[in-house]
Amino acid sequence: MHDAPEIGSTSWSELLSPRYSAATMTLCLGVALFAFNGFLVSTSLPTAVREIGGLELISWAFTLYLVLSIVGGASGALLKARLGARTALVGSALVFLAGTLIAAYASSMTEVLIGRALQGLGEGIIAATCYALIPELFPSRLVAKVFGAEAVVWAVAAFGGPLVSGLLTEHLSWRAAFLVNVPLALIFIALVFRIVPKFSGEVARLSVPFLRLAAIGCGIMLVALASIMHTLAMEVLFVVGAAVVLASVIAVDRRSRIPLFPSDAFALNSTVGIGLWIVLLMPVAQASTSVYLVMTLQDLWGYGPTKAGAFNATFAIAWSICAIFVANIQDPRRRAWLIRLGPTLLVTGLAIIVFGFSLDIPLVVMLGQIFIGTGFGVSWGFLSQTVMESARSGERDRASALLPTLQSAGYAIGAAVAGLAANAAGYPEATTPDALRDATITIFFVSTVIGVGALVAGYALPLRKQNLLAIEMQKQL
Repeated sequence: MHDAPEIGSTSWSELLSPRYSAATMTLCLGVALFAFNGFLVSTSLPTAVREIGGLELISWAFTLYLVLSIVGGASGALLKARLGARTALVGSALVFLAGTLIAAYASSMTEVLIGRALQGLGEGIIAATCYALIPELFPSRLVAKVFGAEAVVWAVAAFGGPLVSGLLTEHLSWRAAFLVNVPLALIFIALVFRIVPKFSGEVARLSVPFLRLAAIGCGIMLVALASIMHTLAMEVLFVVGAAVVLASVIAVDRRSRIPLFPSDAFALNSTVGIGLWIVLLMPVAQASTSVYLVMTLQDLWGYGPTKAGAFNATFAIAWSICAIFVANIQDPRRRAWLIRLGPTLLVTGLAIIVFGFSLDIPLVVMLGQIFIGTGFGVSWGFLSQTVMESARSGERDRASALLPTLQSAGYAIGAAVAGLAANAAGYPEATTPDALRDATITIFFVSTVIGVGALVAGYALPLRKQNLLAIEMQKQL
């Protein structure tokens, strides 16, 4: 256990030392299951649809995965507390594996949807539990490097996932692309048995708050459905309804005997509460680039899929490089400054994208993408660590496990809001370059405004007390 912050010299090689190498590989593989799976499926699923039919259901393959992954992530800390991390990880990996096999050998789109739902449920629990294990398996001085390593996994997945899936789908079968997950899951299970200790406590009776988990699923489903509504009024209604449902879940959870979230989740007077707002709002603001940038590059400037994809990947590259570069920083004051710099760069990058489209200059838009990726890279690891280490006594697992879940929810909400802005601006009906450019500018302007919320939260984050504690410990060392 590593409850107290540690300040001291450290190097990347320590992650690969005999003491930490297995833990590093386990957590990175947990991230890889999620990262590669998304890229593998998005590339191979269109071919699957042409073979087995069900084109009208293709969007649900992603929607169900997302909804179930968020529900699974919300239950991750509870399952870890009641069953132990090893049981939770192995059980969820088996669920993920079962979903993979069902989808890979599906003969209808309905079977693919069942498999995708099981994949989402299993991966949501895996991601949440892995995050909760980071402060247990690594000392504080290495946590930022763990997040840097995970950022590299995401970057590799962004490039390697579509390439591997494309080659397998083209030369073997779309089913082979799905089956790439099988050896990854089996290796992950073996590593969990090796590195994650047996549960030392007594396995408690598992009282699962199904009503709250179902409400979370319904809230995210409303967000997803908002994007396919045909009228602006219905889109707004669904988004507002989702906000009401999810806010009600948080309010009820605070009074529950079996809480899913930290007691100060989203409170405006605590480091954890404000930190979680940043974790939510940054992906909400950035989601518009994931949904609309590649499409706009193709439609407005005539980019091919490969060129547009490489353009979009500059975000992941910047995130990874910057996460590696800042991971050696141990000074708490500099870390606090970088946490606040992240949302600042995000807003700047989105504003640059708006400027780039208004000038009709692709390189300016790419610069905006790089700024956004840099913002995430310099701040995300330190922000996550701050939330983990600022959690109240007995709530660290719930705070840690909520991070990846909230990130996924942020992207879902952001995609819905971007879709709402796109439809209001006439993006789907745009038939001329000028109309498409104007609609795109509106989408990214709305995202910039949302990003300002993350920026304000960043400067409101109460880090002073934590910094003083870290500095005092540094003096003692």
